[in-house]
Amino acid sequence: MSSDPWGRVDETGTVYVRTADGEQVVGSWQAGSPDEALAYFERKYEGLVVEIGLLEKRVQTTDLSAKDAQTAIDHLREQVEAHHAVGDLEALRGRLDKLVATVETRREERKQQRAKQSDEARHSKEALVTEAEELAQSDQWRAAGERLRSLVDTWKGLPRLDRKSDDELWHRFSHARSAFSKRRKAHFAQLDAQREDARRVKERLVAEAEALSGSADWGPTAARYRELMAEWKAAGRAQREHEDDLWNRFRGAQDVFFAARSSVFAERDAEQTENLKLKEELAEEAEKLLPVGDLKAARAAFRSVNERWEAIGHVPRDARPKVEGRMHAVERAIQEAEENEWRRTNPEARARAAGLTGQLQAAVDKLRDQIEQARAQGNTAKAEKLGRELEGRQALLDQALKGLHEFGG
Repeated sequence: MSSDPWGRVDETGTVYVRTADGEQVVGSWQAGSPDEALAYFERKYEGLVVEIGLLEKRVQTTDLSAKDAQTAIDHLREQVEAHHAVGDLEALRGRLDKLVATVETRREERKQQRAKQSDEARHSKEALVTEAEELAQSDQWRAAGERLRSLVDTWKGLPRLDRKSDDELWHRFSHARSAFSKRRKAHFAQLDAQREDARRVKERLVAEAEALSGSADWGPTAARYRELMAEWKAAGRAQREHEDDLWNRFRGAQDVFFAARSSVFAERDAEQTENLKLKEELAEEAEKLLPVGDLKAARAAFRSVNERWEAIGHVPRDARPKVEGRMHAVERAIQEAEENEWRRTNPEARARAAGLTGQLQAAVDKLRDQIEQARAQGNTAKAEKLGRELEGRQALLDQALKGLHEFGG
């Protein structure tokens, strides 16, 4: 008979293990000595110790599921309860019980974690849906389209919710994307139609521009080219594949015409440059009349300057607005001084108004005669210039007549 603290072998070869509930039969051993029998079943106990240790490590350090962990625990518990090993089986039961508690704690933690992740995923998806519905109303087609594609990628990276909630949110998300796509498609369809209309309009403008490119009727043709340019801008853009070609043809036709005109006008450039210098000197002389002190003297001096101004020919086109603007500024200042003087000397205003009206009427009549003469001579540019001046003088005459009428005249 042989024994150790946890088991013994009797004379018949039966092996026992000592437990809290008394001795339990482990098995029968007939092949060797009692010590060998105890050593064999002690090794089986050590095997259980190793397996339990490995399971404890897996539970603590891996993502082993609670279900698989419990299955492994149950399997080991069956081996412990079968009493086929010699050793401290009660200690193994304690370790398995503790392991069950650990698995249960891990199960609850994972359940809470999944609930938290699900809640976070719900909030994230609801935020994506809200943003998608806002983007569905956007007219920033490129930016909104790119953002919606980004939202889809974000959605795919989020965990699924319960089927009902996930399907409802996805339906709203998908509907928002479809609504945006439908609006964008309608917008670009309309844009395509507008560009086709623009192409037809611009082809007509190109045809007319090319037909005019050989004209020597400089004034009317240049004016028509300006009108064609305004119509071109108002037509909008054609399709990209047509726009550049149409523009090159349109611009090329104008270049042909204006190059020919520039060649004809080249001889006049020197004269116009000299005219500009003279008009700048007159503008400087006129500006010295400001601020207006002696109105009568200023008016007479300006009239003298203006008569000399009118006797000078054309100036370069690009310099004309600036130099004419200087003269117009002086003229407006004298006119304002006249109006102020008229209001200041109200008792004599009627007589002054009558005199001013007569002067303006004479100026208007003179300008009309000059316009007729310019037109008779075929000088359209001068006629147009005089016409603009006539409009200003006529407006002043109308205002003077209105004032004279207020005085009973």
